[in-house]
Amino acid sequence: MEIKLIPFGEKKVGEQDNKDKLKEAIQTLAEVAANPSTPKMIKKSVTDMVIGLKSDEYSKSVRAANAISVLDDITQDPNMPSYVRVTLWQAVSKLEGIRE
Repeated sequence: MEIKLIPFGEKKVGEQDNKDKLKEAIQTLAEVAANPSTPKMIKKSVTDMVIGLKSDEYSKSVRAANAISVLDDITQDPNMPSYVRVTLWQAVSKLEGIRE
């Protein structure tokens, strides 16, 4: 196993790193959609979002930005269970790390 050192203060964002973050976010969102206690409207929005994230129509960063925007709207719902909101915030955190 080879370890690559990155000079202090320099952050390298690679294609593989973006793929990993996108995959983690999709997995987190899929878990929310599969949870039986998640409200139906949120499940529908999250399921549609996962389909959009998997699409290759736009770049990864554009898909991530679109998903973050939708998630921001979804998490404002006062009727959402708090654990679902926290899980969606985790997905937002992963998506925010995707850069070109």
